[in-house]
Amino acid sequence: MELQNMGEDASTEKLNGTLPDSDKAAVLEDGYEEEERALTEEEEFLPHIASKKLNQFTDFEGKTSFGMSVFNLSNAIMGSGILGLAYAMRNTGIVLFVVLLICIALLSSYSIHLLLKCAGVVGIRAYEQLGLRAFGHGGKVVAAVIISIHNIGAMSSYLFIVKSELPLVIQTFLGLSGDNGEWYMNGNVLIIIVSVCVILPLAMMKHLGYLGYTSGLSLTCMCFFLISVIYKKFEIPCPLNGTHSEKPPVYYNGNNGTLGSDDDDDDVCAAEVFTVNSQTAYAIPILAFAFVCHPEVLPIYTELRRASKRRMQNVANVSILAMFVMYLLTAIFGYLTFYESVEAEMLHTYIKVDAMDKLILSVRLAVLLAVTLTVPVVLFPIRRAIQQLLFHKKDFSWVRHVIIACCLLVIVNLLVIFVPNIKDIFGVIGATSAPSLIFILPSIFYIRIIPNEKEPLRSRSKIQAACFAALGFVFMVMSLSFIILDWVTTGKSSGVGH
Repeated sequence: MELQNMGEDASTEKLNGTLPDSDKAAVLEDGYEEEERALTEEEEFLPHIASKKLNQFTDFEGKTSFGMSVFNLSNAIMGSGILGLAYAMRNTGIVLFVVLLICIALLSSYSIHLLLKCAGVVGIRAYEQLGLRAFGHGGKVVAAVIISIHNIGAMSSYLFIVKSELPLVIQTFLGLSGDNGEWYMNGNVLIIIVSVCVILPLAMMKHLGYLGYTSGLSLTCMCFFLISVIYKKFEIPCPLNGTHSEKPPVYYNGNNGTLGSDDDDDDVCAAEVFTVNSQTAYAIPILAFAFVCHPEVLPIYTELRRASKRRMQNVANVSILAMFVMYLLTAIFGYLTFYESVEAEMLHTYIKVDAMDKLILSVRLAVLLAVTLTVPVVLFPIRRAIQQLLFHKKDFSWVRHVIIACCLLVIVNLLVIFVPNIKDIFGVIGATSAPSLIFILPSIFYIRIIPNEKEPLRSRSKIQAACFAALGFVFMVMSLSFIILDWVTTGKSSGVGH
């Protein structure tokens, strides 16, 4: 024991006294990796001892299983962006869409690798604290602000769907021909009720891992949505048939909300393999937004049982792969159902076919439930960012926990009430915060945090990270430029109907 204590004292003295910061980080990383390997061996023989040593990053032991972590991260990835993927394919063509989707998925996995590598070096599992370690207080503020802006935009897009869809579902259930002016037909009133009765109680959970079951339910709802999209591809004709057989076939034009005969457009049912138009500018931000889960990665990592970099990377890879398959199938079958007639929010295109379709009504309810259950998962990183920024050295407080959640829900409800276009949310937020979270921040954190003695500045890994960050800046400038150009030329973002 004395020899062991002397060794520990010597290690502590080296870290605190003679070693520079970069060497300290290298020693810490080596120590964490050795401890992870040792824990794996000890779990087989001494599980009670191993469990006591897992608490190296946080003040509590992670208890969330691998499966529940996958559910939570998949739920964070898969949001309302899935409803716009068929529209994105319409404006890129099938081949370009598949290439972009594969690239974004791979780049998302790589950026998560960078985050986990940084967290392993410095022993930190908070995005904001990585910013503090890399750039001081300014880096911490920037990281917290970007996470908050992005996730508030995501929450807004989810509640926007509730606002637009729930009144229509209620109208269909009641057999009404139009808005009767009652409170239950007012989308603004309904999102407030949903926020208070469903989202707020779930947002009160102390740990993110507790939402694994609701995330599983949300994913089940979206699987039902996917199955229905595939089924409808083989049921809905193209062009859409009129209600009377003596009339020529008609199709719905999603751009201007008019009906036209098949003679008006010979290519209405022809799939585009590759295309570029003014709306293509929105396709890349929508795809990038659809794969952003980075604010949730480190909180999920913190609560993961037997947490290690490899185990968390596997959680991320499984989640990204599952969502890639779901995105690709949804986009392909949705696009091949309506082709040029598909709208920015795909559910509305189905409504044009048959507003009373029982299957589509069930799908709409499932999507509403899914996006509602996603909001609490997205809220957690915002609250954590606020606490890291303003209350970092204070103990947990239920009062503060509840107040922050209530304030965030008030802000999001106001945004949903006053922002009229869901593609504006997807496009602008996706073009600014998504590149920052996927490309820029993980790269520059990696370059700054990983010691030069371990990986020199001109090493392949850091050069790749620098190129990754540059790609993010290019992507951000390009997307914003195209979106601004579209606003200037058309007066507002076009092609979205609700």
